[in-house]
Amino acid sequence: MVREPLGEEAAVDLAKTFKALADPVRLRLLSLIASHEGGEACVCDLTGPFDVSQPTISHHLKVLREAGLVGSERRGTWVYYWLLPAALARLSSLLDAPADGRSG
Repeated sequence: MVREPLGEEAAVDLAKTFKALADPVRLRLLSLIASHEGGEACVCDLTGPFDVSQPTISHHLKVLREAGLVGSERRGTWVYYWLLPAALARLSSLLDAPADGRSG
């Protein structure tokens, strides 16, 4: 974004990602998953810290998954989630400002 202008398709994809991250519950879910032992968390481990229903947590996890930020896998009756490092690396490189000493 700071090295060359975004194309329309890239802007639409990035807006979807940023929109997913703009919700405090989703941002906390992402953090919980990232910091969970082993780098993945069962949905059963993600419902306790929030004052919302399990279906609401599932909705937020679906938004994160559709935005390409987390992967998931059903194991028996539970679904496990993990961060997708490529998505975070893409966001990180996008927001990495050039080191030319200029500021806003």
